[in-house]
Order: sequence, then C-alpha cells, then structure tokens
Amino acid sequence: MAVRARRYQEAKAQAGTNLELAWWVFMRVSGLVLVFLVLGHLYMSNILINAGKVEYTYIAERLSNTTWKIYDWAMLSLSLLHGMNGLRYVLDDWVRDPARRFWAKVVAYSLAVLVFFVGSMSLLNHDFSKGLSENTRLEQSEGTR
Repeated sequence: MAVRARRYQEAKAQAGTNLELAWWVFMRVSGLVLVFLVLGHLYMSNILINAGKVEYTYIAERLSNTTWKIYDWAMLSLSLLHGMNGLRYVLDDWVRDPARRFWAKVVAYSLAVLVFFVGSMSLLNHDFSKGLSENTRLEQSEGTR
C-alpha cells in the first residue's frame, strides 16, 4: 500500500519498511529535480532558439557534447524511475488479485527496462558528431551557390 503522508514523520510512521520510506523520499526529491531538468530542457529547445529551427544539426551539435548527453540521460533515467514507482503505487492500490498484480508489474517493469535500454543505447552510443561535419559542409556549399 502506498504511503499517503505529506510530512516525513507521518511517512515514517506509515511506512512498513525502510525501503518504502526511501521510495517515498525518492519520489519527493526526484520530482523536484525533474521539474528543473524539464524546465532547462524546454528553455534550451524552445526559448533559447526558435522552436521552428530545431533540426538534426542543432540536436547533433548539442548531443556531441558529453555534458548534454549526461543531462538528457539523467532526465530519462529519473523520469522512468519516478514514473515506474508511481505506477507501482497505482498497481498496489487498484489491482486486488495478487496474481494479476504480479503479472502487471512484470509487464510494466519489462517495458520500462526495454525503454531505458533503448533510450540509453541510442543516446550514449550514437556518434552525433560523425554526420555533423558532413551536413555542415553540405549546407555551407549550398549556401555559397
């Protein structure tokens, strides 16, 4: 059952285990961190430049820097963990049959691992700077004609 407390002392009294209390704290901290990560992402993608000009070269320039890869990976991993823990709360509260709850969690966790794996591999293993020099050269040669 999910902890429904608003304060740490209430959550400590309601939590059945220390692990459940740790997840309660994680949800508060990760939610706050995610707000700033998402606002930063929105600022970089929509306010810093014109949103209509976002194209592959802009994304490739940004993601060829390791710092931005780590920033996006942190946003991916935190949002996935935060969302899956919220889904765990929902499944514990609404699915009464233990067998159905177990299989619902197996499916949900499997999909989350798949999304995390594919997202991490595409973000961290792709060399964005490789095609960037070719695209920039093509754009510069087309612009001079």
